[in-house]
Amino acid sequence: MRRVGDYISDLWFWLRDHPLPVLGGLVAVAAVGAGIYLLVTEVISDEESARAPAPQAVIQKVDSGEDEANDLGFPAFATKNTTRVAGADPIADAAATALAVFPSTGGIEGPRAVSLVDSEDWASAVAASSLVAGPVGAPVLLTDGGEMPDVTASALRALAPRGSAATDDRQAFRIGAAAKPEGLRSLDVDDGNPAEVAAEIDRLRGRLTGAEPEHILVVSSNEPSFAMPAAAWAARSGDPVLFVTRRSVPKPTLDALKGHEDVPVYVLGPTSVVPKKVFDAINDAAPGTKRVAGPDPVQSAIAFARYTDGTFGWNINDPGHGFVIASADRPADAGAASPLSASGTWGPLLVTEDGAELPPALRGYLLDVKPGYLGDPTRAFYNHVWIIGDQDAISVGFQAQVDELAELAQVKSGSGTSTLGPPPGVPDAESPNEAPGRNQSSNQGNP
Repeated sequence: MRRVGDYISDLWFWLRDHPLPVLGGLVAVAAVGAGIYLLVTEVISDEESARAPAPQAVIQKVDSGEDEANDLGFPAFATKNTTRVAGADPIADAAATALAVFPSTGGIEGPRAVSLVDSEDWASAVAASSLVAGPVGAPVLLTDGGEMPDVTASALRALAPRGSAATDDRQAFRIGAAAKPEGLRSLDVDDGNPAEVAAEIDRLRGRLTGAEPEHILVVSSNEPSFAMPAAAWAARSGDPVLFVTRRSVPKPTLDALKGHEDVPVYVLGPTSVVPKKVFDAINDAAPGTKRVAGPDPVQSAIAFARYTDGTFGWNINDPGHGFVIASADRPADAGAASPLSASGTWGPLLVTEDGAELPPALRGYLLDVKPGYLGDPTRAFYNHVWIIGDQDAISVGFQAQVDELAELAQVKSGSGTSTLGPPPGVPDAESPNEAPGRNQSSNQGNP
């Protein structure tokens, strides 16, 4: 049998329409060509009790069809500017992301702890993302209806969370209805409604770190697609995510807001998601609350990616950054992918409601931050985009469009113009508090 290196050196084509199989629920970022590709599989040694190895690559044959020439040529898992975490569901995405961020092999230790959340409980997954940030450093893993899926169990063995002073010597945080991990020192966060669970996670992080948060995010428990971007920021910063409904501010959220006196509060979502009367109730508990929003989930996520107010906000209005894109139809992917925003290229979560075609607003934003160079591309800044989910969630065509928009482009010299074109317009705000414009530092006033 030829060695892997022989195939890689000879063949650099990729498979377009045949998604790579997922063995044990883990996904591959693989070189593909001439009916041969690399897969991720689990190799768990019974003899190695201290730590299971991370997934490793193996060669497998693929039958070529009549349309081989059409099938070969586009990588379904990675392009020059994108990488896909191609889980068939958020459970697989969470396992793959955790192993990508914490390879846990080659002498590299795994995370201090993990957070276990039920896959149907997207809100707890978003709230638990604050535990991803240091010093806790606990990636989110997902269970299934109180059962431990094989892929999650395998990821736990590979990650081998060790516990530390920063986690109160706990190896796992079991949140809500998640399955209990066997053989790990775990702490339970009691099940309840989203506001109750989020407030308890806020208290847990406060006990572990002994510090007040710098900011607080408030999102709607009724509109997951508007709440998803909060997970990435929580993972980056450790800021808590609290929940409201369309009608009211639940008591656990009010108590948490009052318990963090003088901590700035930001509401994510337009008035159609967090109505003015709810915003006013938040502002009564935390005066000076500001709103960051766009009229739909896509534009709202972009507004948050652009936003800056002191130390709060991504402020991504120029090239040279990482991004994460997930489908609004799979809100648990926000928590699953949150570790990607707390390490590596540290990027905001962008949302798409169309898995087949890039939404115009998202296309405009990626074009606006498209990287360019004058003379030497090796000295330029680059963008990199993580695509979350398999081709049923986000298509290969969508990924191809993103890759082109993230591609480094040469800027024309001498004319003052570039090949990139003018920046797109900023979506109309619903109120003075919403959808900050490009390079706008903050929103002022009430909604």
